[in-house]
Amino acid sequence: MNSLRTNYLFAVLIFCLLPLHGYAQTVISPAFSADDLIAPPSLNWITNGGNLANQRYSPLNQINRDNVAELKAEWRVHMNGSGSAPNHSGQAQPLYYNGVLYVVTGENDVFAIDVESGEFLWTYQANLDPNRVNVCCGWVSRGLGMGDGQIYVGQLDAKLLALDQRTGAVNWEIQAEDPTMGYAITAAPLYYNGMVITGFAGGERAIRGRIKAYDAKDGSLLWNFFTIPGPGEFGFDTWPRDNDSWKYGGAPIWQTPAVDPDLGMLYFSTGNAGPDLNGSQRAGDNLFTVSIVALDTASGEYRWHFQQVHHDIWDYDSPSPVVLFDVEIDGVMRKGLAEASKSGYLYILDRITGEPLVGIDEVAVPQMASQATAATQPIPVGDELVPHFIDAAPEGYTLVNEGKTYTPFGTEGALYKPLAGVNWPPKAYDPESGLLYICANDRIGGAARERETSPPTHDQTWLGGGFRLTSMPTRGIYVAIDVRTNTIAWKQQWNYSCSQGSLVTAGGLIIHGRNDGRVVALDKSNGARLWEYQTDAGVNGTATTFIHKGTQMVAIISAGSIYSPGKHGDSVWLFSLEGDIEQEISEAIVQDSSNLRPSADTPTIIRIEPLAERSPNIEAGQAIFNQICAACHGPNGEGGEAGVELTGKTFTTSDIMTLATFGRNTMPAFSYAYSRDQLHDVATYIIDGLLAR
Repeated sequence: MNSLRTNYLFAVLIFCLLPLHGYAQTVISPAFSADDLIAPPSLNWITNGGNLANQRYSPLNQINRDNVAELKAEWRVHMNGSGSAPNHSGQAQPLYYNGVLYVVTGENDVFAIDVESGEFLWTYQANLDPNRVNVCCGWVSRGLGMGDGQIYVGQLDAKLLALDQRTGAVNWEIQAEDPTMGYAITAAPLYYNGMVITGFAGGERAIRGRIKAYDAKDGSLLWNFFTIPGPGEFGFDTWPRDNDSWKYGGAPIWQTPAVDPDLGMLYFSTGNAGPDLNGSQRAGDNLFTVSIVALDTASGEYRWHFQQVHHDIWDYDSPSPVVLFDVEIDGVMRKGLAEASKSGYLYILDRITGEPLVGIDEVAVPQMASQATAATQPIPVGDELVPHFIDAAPEGYTLVNEGKTYTPFGTEGALYKPLAGVNWPPKAYDPESGLLYICANDRIGGAARERETSPPTHDQTWLGGGFRLTSMPTRGIYVAIDVRTNTIAWKQQWNYSCSQGSLVTAGGLIIHGRNDGRVVALDKSNGARLWEYQTDAGVNGTATTFIHKGTQMVAIISAGSIYSPGKHGDSVWLFSLEGDIEQEISEAIVQDSSNLRPSADTPTIIRIEPLAERSPNIEAGQAIFNQICAACHGPNGEGGEAGVELTGKTFTTSDIMTLATFGRNTMPAFSYAYSRDQLHDVATYIIDGLLAR
């Protein structure tokens, strides 16, 4: 008996020492200190922006200008199809800690992946109820938070969760806001000083914007700040007193805040006023819409603000994360903050006071009484990221005011530039050179205000009008700009949109993705392309780099985006100089997928027709339209930021089915996701349901 007992205890001891798959292999994160979080990420990548300053700068240089051409994939893993539907976007940046990657998809599913093998250690399935997802612009998550042994997830149904870092089990879950009232969480939550901080999206859903801090231990609320002030609060006088437009004023938060621990301040920027395109009922500057805001980190109390666009009617919100930096100007070290918005301007501020660090002038702009436009707009001194006027009218259009930025429009509409000059993609800052790397777009925009003011709605897009888009192509503009002077060091243009976040490294590299599925490394000093690798889907997220067992690695998602023409997918790729997986697609077809489809002026040879004997299901078509098409074309076909107006146009069923099958310009092909019968249903709904109203 003694011998048997000894053998049994020895076996139990050996079993306990074995690395149980998914549990003992995971080293959990501590309650990170401010010093941990503000430091450049040398070994791990523990917060969405790389550090609290949102710089997305890595001090690693194993992979550098001299050897990046040898970079190859170690592995590629599919995330069980999660986030690969046409209305999903893969925009997240992975986190990494001690051998494990943490990745979230557009469906809000979370995967813990063993870097050694590419195997899942655990998965969390959000199982979102589509009836409780009420977001304007497709299903998306831009990342996760980490700290104190937990992974923090903000969901599209406005829930905030803490997952056990070892197992993926839900430690706590709160309904942070009501999704039926238009609220959603798209940004990566921020873990800081025992708090989990998140803002809320929903600017097109008649929300009153807000940002909240919760206790990381149990999810209890610590503080709340409304980005639309109420009666008695600072800024309320920028809203009308004779109506309740402030209750639906917008000012959503699309990104993760930055923090300066020494100053005790938290910084973020906000989105558009609501409704986007109709300012007639909300006279005034409409604080704190399209603003950079600083709060006391501990209490959430207001410190200062700088409004980038007064009384926004152009959807010029500010969804890209703010970036903090310290730089010498005129012999004095200054604490700076930089933010670029859809207006296509870069605003550089002193983050202590909120005053301009580089000049910003209040400039008189054209007026329109019916839109209650602001008399002036703040325009930065220095180089422009993108053009701010239209040099020639598109065929069939007449320009007003040369289509300049801040050209007002009424019910007849007008064109202007830019449309979404700098959207959500995160910027990267290089402390070695003082250069900020920005993904921008040169695109003609246009809009028209509704004739009759519509009431606020939470269950569908509330624009107050419609976008009027031309068939002119979009140019991606990638810019390196000096934050000390707001002057461009170099820039380049792409023949498709720029819809990717940036990573900059001490190895002299910028690493980012492309819509056509490439991962690309540029020389950060001049933009020269040094390496590219073709993946299996559009790369719209941001790369993460780290050290694992002494080797620098790069991880990135390739999953596509609802607003980019590239293919959708569900992959995570890991690269290193020791990788041995060659890209599978030849260089001859490494190009943007929009070039492979007919343009607006090129007739499609193959026509797609419905089956003659089939009766369409108009209700099924409406469901697909609301889920997929409305994000770009508007819920009533009035036009959106990424899709043309459908109302007032004449289509045949075959027209719509053919366009949906093959795609055109920036519209992706949907044949991979929907059958001919389903496209028949959608076409029938558009013609007999939407356009017949």
